[in-house]
Amino acid sequence: MPAATKSVEKLDLKKKYKHLYLPSAKEVTFVEVPELQFTMIDGQIGAGVLPGDSEEFVDSMGAMYGVGYTLKFMSKLDPENPLDFTVMAIEGLWSTESGRFSFDSKVKEPWLYTLLMLQPDHITPDMFQSAVDQAHDKRPGPAFSKMRMERWCEGPAIQLMHIGPYADEPRSIAMMDAYAQEHRLELHGRHHEIYLGDPRRAKPENLKTVLRHPVKTS
Repeated sequence: MPAATKSVEKLDLKKKYKHLYLPSAKEVTFVEVPELQFTMIDGQIGAGVLPGDSEEFVDSMGAMYGVGYTLKFMSKLDPENPLDFTVMAIEGLWSTESGRFSFDSKVKEPWLYTLLMLQPDHITPDMFQSAVDQAHDKRPGPAFSKMRMERWCEGPAIQLMHIGPYADEPRSIAMMDAYAQEHRLELHGRHHEIYLGDPRRAKPENLKTVLRHPVKTS
């Protein structure tokens, strides 16, 4: 008789970290973000260029998803410890060389970004490198050579679910600024976005984006 196959355990990271990935859209909340494991890519977008018009940025997004889904299937098909997990949304850390990050279109300065995707703790460096190689062989692109996996702790932060087009984010950011001022918190570090919606499929007014920013006591 054939050997019995092991049942596949399932892990939904979005549910496990619900307080981090499904915040309120009505009020700003304070969170302590623990150390977590991410795949990452650093890049730059030229001054005055929208992310969707940047070939480098689009290639980086594709590489992140390619490796993310490859890791999912590698984990699910592991003969010893099969585990199926949710592929998480892509996140972005944004800044500029001068530190004057702004949504103002008049600020003609390149954007520096780091794309992230949360990965379960059981994903090892060897699994990651194998996934990068497999994804690159399937759909080659320059971004794969820039990918890395590391642990990162964002720490104390404030966040809000922004519902609507990306261009309307300053409205939500103003709420976060007011919250920080009221609670005597100082923003520091990089502007953080978590893209829960797909701009290629969803109407702009229905897009959901978690806006987060690390804080410290002023």
